[in-house]
Amino acid sequence: MKRNLISMLDVKEDLDKIINLAIDLKSKSKKGENIELLKGKTLGMIFEKSSTRTRVSFETGMTKLGGHAIFLSKNDLQLGRGETIEDTAKVLSRYVDIIMYRAFSNAAMKELAEHSTIPVISGLDDKEHPCQVITDLMTIKEHKGKLKGLNFVYIGDGGNNMSHSYLLGCAIAGMDIKIVTPKDYWPDEFYIKEANKFGVKVEITDIVNDSTKNSDIIATDTWISMGDEVEKEKRIHDFQGYTVDEKLMKKAKSDSIFLHCLPAYYGYEVTKDVAHGKQSVIFDEAENRMWAQIAIMVTICK
Repeated sequence: MKRNLISMLDVKEDLDKIINLAIDLKSKSKKGENIELLKGKTLGMIFEKSSTRTRVSFETGMTKLGGHAIFLSKNDLQLGRGETIEDTAKVLSRYVDIIMYRAFSNAAMKELAEHSTIPVISGLDDKEHPCQVITDLMTIKEHKGKLKGLNFVYIGDGGNNMSHSYLLGCAIAGMDIKIVTPKDYWPDEFYIKEANKFGVKVEITDIVNDSTKNSDIIATDTWISMGDEVEKEKRIHDFQGYTVDEKLMKKAKSDSIFLHCLPAYYGYEVTKDVAHGKQSVIFDEAENRMWAQIAIMVTICK
């Protein structure tokens, strides 16, 4: 049966296995062992949104697995000239073995997956970013040795794709999660309800002071995602006071770690002192995009 990764809910049964596989394959590759588990396979990558990490990590990851990746921007496809998503999905299904789609719309993502006869991986859409959150959970496990029982605090835009996938991912992993965001930017109710089904503590608040107390992980993301540029001034105004700085980090546990999926805009969602500080693991996190996606591709291609 074809398997897709569109939402964190798609991996609720085997999230820990995927994370452990990513850590294992990373270790084996760094020791020089062969990890060509998808030899001869081809990944088609559709990019409606540009990205440094998503493109390089998927291309390099597929190469390490012994496969091949094809980059397709919207200018390279007839999709950009009016061909339907349905027809694009059906045609690509005849050529490649996996599709990675970095899309503006979750509706388009679901439509592509519906009509594709091969696995579809979300490289991001307006609702979720599952590859990044699986990466972040992998990074946390590497540094903390576990996931279950940890306290995760996210500060910033609570209504974006990272916040939604964090809610689901942390809940599935057994971690308590707090989203700290202005009330106008609270997560979609669907993700809050789904997270609450896993029996962890889920808190949504607009109060920044002491929000990081007793936290094991502090995360943030850009205030201005791709597509939100027209709201830049409004968002900068609305998120005043939500910058992750040294003061907030000092209120967390002494061994807490800081996450940011990058790119970072220093002085806005985080100060450079924090992002490049001793508690930051953002560059481990950036590297792990490749290893997490390697494990994802291996898992859904079984």
